[in-house]
Amino acid sequence: MARYVFITGGVVSSLGKGLASAALGALLQARGYSVRLRKLDPYLNVDPGTMSPFEHGEVFVTDDGAETDLDLGHYERFTGVAARSTDSVSSGRIYSTVLEKERRGEYLGKTIQVIPHVTNQIKDFLEVGSDEVDFMLCEIGGTVGDIEGLPFFEAIRQFGQEKPFGQCLFMHLTLLPYIAASGELKTKPTQHSVKELRSIGIAPDILVCRADQPIPSKEREKLALFCNVRPERVIAALDLKSIYEAPLAYHREGLDQAVLDAFGIAPAPAPKLDRWRDVADRIYNPDGEVRIAVVGKYTQLEDAYKSISEALTHGGMHNRVKVRTEWIDAEIFDSDDPAPYLEGFHGILVPGGFGERGTEGKIRAVKYAREHDIPYFGICLGMQMAVVEAARNLAGIGKAGSEEFDTESGGGRFEHVIYHMKEWNEGNRTIQRSINDDKGGTMRLGAYDATLAAGSRIADIYGATEISERHRHRFEVDITYKEKLEEAGLRFSGLSPDGELPEIVEIPTHPWFVGVQFHPELKSKPFEPHPLFASFVRAAMDQSRLV
Repeated sequence: MARYVFITGGVVSSLGKGLASAALGALLQARGYSVRLRKLDPYLNVDPGTMSPFEHGEVFVTDDGAETDLDLGHYERFTGVAARSTDSVSSGRIYSTVLEKERRGEYLGKTIQVIPHVTNQIKDFLEVGSDEVDFMLCEIGGTVGDIEGLPFFEAIRQFGQEKPFGQCLFMHLTLLPYIAASGELKTKPTQHSVKELRSIGIAPDILVCRADQPIPSKEREKLALFCNVRPERVIAALDLKSIYEAPLAYHREGLDQAVLDAFGIAPAPAPKLDRWRDVADRIYNPDGEVRIAVVGKYTQLEDAYKSISEALTHGGMHNRVKVRTEWIDAEIFDSDDPAPYLEGFHGILVPGGFGERGTEGKIRAVKYAREHDIPYFGICLGMQMAVVEAARNLAGIGKAGSEEFDTESGGGRFEHVIYHMKEWNEGNRTIQRSINDDKGGTMRLGAYDATLAAGSRIADIYGATEISERHRHRFEVDITYKEKLEEAGLRFSGLSPDGELPEIVEIPTHPWFVGVQFHPELKSKPFEPHPLFASFVRAAMDQSRLV
């Protein structure tokens, strides 16, 4: 039976609960324990799938097709444990489940209430997979005091009471603001946050205090006294140059030891941290630098492309270079020549997205990369725009476009090189969809297999001809254009096992030009960079003449 660590936050949001959870998971793994990380979000959306990236950052997709919070990406990157649909839940999903049960008569005519029906549903969620691991780390989204988070706080309070003594631990992350005028770190916001937490029946066992200054011993003692925790369990979370230093930094502060002590685990196995020391060394001691332009539509918020940003960093670590990623709004190229913006870059990446806005700019970025022999990496929509560009400028299909964009504008503008999926095979089932279905139900989501052409660049990069990658899209490249596009020089080097859905395109005569329908960034890790990102950064190094 797993031991549970509940991670809550106070004072302000965006303090790094997800990172702290992921780092703790990595430290417990380093001591030989198995872990699983879980996220409970208070918002009423069923999942983040239909939320704007400007609202919530990227949507992280699991192998089993769940659209989840971006923190699950941190969990996977730090622990290597593949997230599942059972590792993410929102208030919307909990309430939907409760109401579906009520409609089916499962509550036998009882009045449905937050307590016990909603809280029981949350506790049932927490129990899933508890016999599979040594530690279950559960992060509660938002901050203590948020009205929408109260059912989750009540549920974990009950859960801790119902489990045997010593099986649950509460870790609270807060802010210690520095007041420059007085030259002090102020503990009062943390005291109030803990007071709020205790008022709903939860007493933190460990305090993790985010600060941009070292915490003096006097302030630590004050926090321990007024928040009723042991002094050695007041952990500083100082600002870091790289998130991948977090496991080492938290270990130096004693977080993993504090958790083991709180559970009464003694003697604790010594941690093996060589993996994380190597990661830190590769980050802080690169042999050079490459510049990568990411031409997208959500570039004002880097979290919208969080996994891509991290996967580029991993590719740089693999090649021992620093990747300087620069974000360029694709809409600029709708009217401006891309050359002045893209000159000097060693690689161009066009990521995924939905809707027509910025697509003509992306197509111009693809054309610039193709004509100037700059390494090009297209992901999801980035692959589709590469196909449209090749159709227009190499294959002579002047009106090539996507059904997605025609749908938005009323139709008739394009010849549909990209079309909406009507059906596809998923195992031994045929999935059928309509373009008018609910947005959350029209996509090809999760892990799908692909077959790579022997002798292709992509097969060489993977070192295999059979792969599995995660998808999140509702439009496909039309396979009927394959012959004409291949005659023009664009090779379809990866297809679905039945040969019906294009998964990968490349230009064999180009130094490095690859488009993929899936999202390889979702599976990249600092200690196991995705081969496509490692190869792309290597090509950028060749472009910069570093090798």
